[in-house]
Amino acid sequence: MRLTVFAVAAFAAALLAACATTTTGTAGGAPAATGGNGSRAAADPGDADRRAAVRMELASLHFSRGQYETALDEIKLALAAKPDLGAAFSLRGLVYASMGEEALAEESFARALQINPRDADTMHNRAWFLCQRDRFAEADRLFEQALAVPQYRGAERTFLAQGVCLSRAGRLDEAERKLSRAYELDPSNPTTAMSLAEVLYRRGEYERARFYIRRVNTREELSNAQTLWLALRIENRLGNRSGVEDFGRALRNRFPQAPETLAYERGKLDD
Repeated sequence: MRLTVFAVAAFAAALLAACATTTTGTAGGAPAATGGNGSRAAADPGDADRRAAVRMELASLHFSRGQYETALDEIKLALAAKPDLGAAFSLRGLVYASMGEEALAEESFARALQINPRDADTMHNRAWFLCQRDRFAEADRLFEQALAVPQYRGAERTFLAQGVCLSRAGRLDEAERKLSRAYELDPSNPTTAMSLAEVLYRRGEYERARFYIRRVNTREELSNAQTLWLALRIENRLGNRSGVEDFGRALRNRFPQAPETLAYERGKLDD
């Protein structure tokens, strides 16, 4: 089993997908206007927005729990309330991608971008979808398009995803640049530090890799079998036998059944 860049991609996947959200049509959740008899006015332009927003929140929640069919049902209701809601099509693309329905995912992302060609979140989502299918050149172009959108608020997430994708493609110099930019924007993100350390490890820059992975492993709540395994392999490359033993012991104690622990027990430190 390979436990290098593909493990990092799996570690990052949960954090890379852009959130699909929508906004309501009224400010501050103001109550709907009522007629003289207290009934809701016939025309309430914000009502559809509010109903769609509620359904999108539920759909996102179900998606995060792996309840894909229920998420699709909620997305359908969101679109019934607001048929031109691009975020709903974008989220539907993520759901279908997670279900392995590639054609339906592509169709959903395309519809979202047809509604809003400048939606950087959807560009990010589709780019990550393409990266997971080894369509690296297409993914990279779409990541760049997302980053070029003025006032895009998800740049750190997109630099991270782009860096992981470039790493998977073997373009390590470019991957380091993108991941370094993501780290500059959000140095507290453990996935960014892990991904950057992995790229530096693969490039043979072990001291630098050690710096970034320490940022994760010094906080037990952020570390896991993958981060400990990477640190162990870095110490091995640096010739620090006691460091290898320390991280090996941590793997045995905290993650005795993890693939990384089994690889360590077998002495396969370069897998």
